[in-house]
Amino acid sequence: MAESTTIARPYAQAAFKLAQQKQALPAWTEMLGLAAVVAADAGMRKLLDNPRVTPEQVAELFVDICGERLNDDGRNMLRLLAERRRLALLPEIFGLYEQFKNEAEGAITAQLITAFPATDAQKQTIAAALKQRFGRDVQLEYVTDPSLMGGAVVRAGDLVIDGSVRGKLTRLGTALNH
Repeated sequence: MAESTTIARPYAQAAFKLAQQKQALPAWTEMLGLAAVVAADAGMRKLLDNPRVTPEQVAELFVDICGERLNDDGRNMLRLLAERRRLALLPEIFGLYEQFKNEAEGAITAQLITAFPATDAQKQTIAAALKQRFGRDVQLEYVTDPSLMGGAVVRAGDLVIDGSVRGKLTRLGTALNH
């Protein structure tokens, strides 16, 4: 949803700038990643949507769950997000933070979605091709989606390369209808 990304962007930028200043990019990746997993939990989502639970209670629950893996800045950010009722945006904040971090490090994250598990050789070939296309290091995430029927889809930033059987059938159907 574009609106949640728009709201999450300033928080992700602030976290990234702070992490960069303190030379703690990996630590922030771990903290935000953990907090994003907690926020995405179905039980936590219900709690975040419950108007009877105060922002302070939710913030302390998050801090307790994340425990020692949070530093003072991480705890402060969680409390700020709770106060503004933005904890549900943590997955988006984490995703944007990772984008900013990858850009600063000269890397890009791409997703390889295949109908069947890709072999190591296929993964290396696709990573090399994307590295050549973007001129940056590529961190590939792998997802298996049987609904593709065959082939693969690659997503990297705004670029989507759909070489799946499902995508080809959809394009063929569209062409035949026109």
